[in-house]
Amino acid sequence: MFRNQYDTDVTTWSPAGRLFQVEYAMEAVKQGSAAIGLRSKTHVVLATVNKSNSELSSHQKKIFKIDDHIGVAIAGLTADGRVLSRYLRSECINYAFTYESPLPVGRLVVQLADKAQVCTQRSWKRPYGVGLLVAGLDESGAHLYYNCPSGNYFEYQAFAIGSRSQAAKTYLERKFESFTNSSREDLIKDALFAIKETLQGEKLTSSICTVAVVGVEEPFHIMDQKTIQELIESLEIKEEEPTDQGEAMEERSPEAAPAPMDI
Repeated sequence: MFRNQYDTDVTTWSPAGRLFQVEYAMEAVKQGSAAIGLRSKTHVVLATVNKSNSELSSHQKKIFKIDDHIGVAIAGLTADGRVLSRYLRSECINYAFTYESPLPVGRLVVQLADKAQVCTQRSWKRPYGVGLLVAGLDESGAHLYYNCPSGNYFEYQAFAIGSRSQAAKTYLERKFESFTNSSREDLIKDALFAIKETLQGEKLTSSICTVAVVGVEEPFHIMDQKTIQELIESLEIKEEEPTDQGEAMEERSPEAAPAPMDI
């Protein structure tokens, strides 16, 4: 994208009907670390890539707990994500105090979208440069929403945002039909597989990813690194098994190879 005469103000339309400042905010989401969400009938899993700016610094937190039944994963400007997370917590607390029941996920997402949309209509404001994956569980079941800096929101079965998220989307599109009936463990493994797709050959370890889960009779929580590392190691063993079988087949002599009709 290049600077032009129509991108100096968020309220200025271009002749093509575009708001460039909003598009720049959406581009900021694409530049952030990858975040992935998957849901089944009973659980929602969020996973993010943790990248630090330097070997001497720690990574920035990308998953935030909003309430016992809701959590968010962010991609883009972490500072904006932190401010919006605090706003979401306030809304949940106010609703629980007033109605003595948890805030429905869909209603919270609409309030968040309205807050983001206001920033696209005020010349003295700028759009939030962060995308949020909102995972939650309420009376109507498990939900996964994506909130865009433009003020739009969408509900998904599985979705990925952030840097190199297209590789994860391709994996999720191949597998999403099985997610509805997936168990909690299978959902977490699929999330780790999707995260691995975004790393482009880099080794997946528990130190560079965060996984959080919310489900039936399971409040939203971030899984500890030891458990994640054990899951990653079990996935690596499964990946190595087909390779070992292929090498054993290659070692067979041509006479011992099965005929095509026997395979």
